[in-house]
Amino acid sequence: MQFHLSFPVEPLESAIRYSDELLLMGSCFAEEIGEKLQEHRFNTIINPNGILYNPLSITKALHHYLDGKVYTQEDLFQHNDTWHSWDHHSRFAAVTPEATLDAINTAHAAAARSLEQADWLILTLGSAHAYVLKENNRMVGNCHKVPAAAFYKRMLTADEVITALDNVMHRLFFRNRKINILFTVSPVRYIRDGVVENNLSKAILLQAVHHLVNKFNRLYYFPAYELVLDDLRDYRFYKEDLVHPNATAINYVWEQVVKACIHPDSQALLHTIAEINRAAHHRPFNPESSHHRQFLRTYAAKVKQVMADHPQLDMQPLLTYFEQ
Repeated sequence: MQFHLSFPVEPLESAIRYSDELLLMGSCFAEEIGEKLQEHRFNTIINPNGILYNPLSITKALHHYLDGKVYTQEDLFQHNDTWHSWDHHSRFAAVTPEATLDAINTAHAAAARSLEQADWLILTLGSAHAYVLKENNRMVGNCHKVPAAAFYKRMLTADEVITALDNVMHRLFFRNRKINILFTVSPVRYIRDGVVENNLSKAILLQAVHHLVNKFNRLYYFPAYELVLDDLRDYRFYKEDLVHPNATAINYVWEQVVKACIHPDSQALLHTIAEINRAAHHRPFNPESSHHRQFLRTYAAKVKQVMADHPQLDMQPLLTYFEQ
């Protein structure tokens, strides 16, 4: 008898290579996968605006990168003695407007440069629910723990999402003719919106993404949502909040990303770096032993070989560790 449903994940026609530049944006799941890519030394920028959940906030950020927008104090507001931007995650908040603006504009400049030459833009859509300020009808990327009475919540329509993404896709392809775009829908379950409402939200995102993937040649879909919800399909693959996928689920999705999205020529290097990373996390019983010193020398040599073969990769921190 079969108690587990699995399905094949189709490899990307144009897979990701170590020579590629990657920009990831979207929900917290984008950060989980982005950190895996960074850990394996891919050239990656993750969430220049911080975590963004709804697709309209994501497309607004992309337009701002393309426009070269520079934020000023007029774009900020003060709440609980810190300065925030409605377009950014609270990680940019600071006690002075100057500090907030410096962090925001530094991240925007890096994102704008990356978007001009990126090989891949990876967008993880989290929710079709959006929050809008009552006072001026402005959609926000983050509520910053401002009281809920200041907002009203609404569900975006599939047409709204399709139109917003379609418009920014045309601008992107005009500015960067080599960029590929990989969509995922976050498997995080936003049950605070309600179970039925969460499922409707995900359905809207899936409808919009597949409409666009079928329209453009360089748009792709990776089934992170389906891998967790339909393949794993068990609460033991979630954290204690029963909402966020746990480390086992994230690692499972990452394995599928490697198989389907990373070019075969780069997979061998990825596995070598993964081995080196595991060695760097090894904690010896006796750090002064000759056996451990030989272990360090062996992996220092492996790092040097990778650096010689792939000088574009930032392996110096690992080399420093093994040459301690």
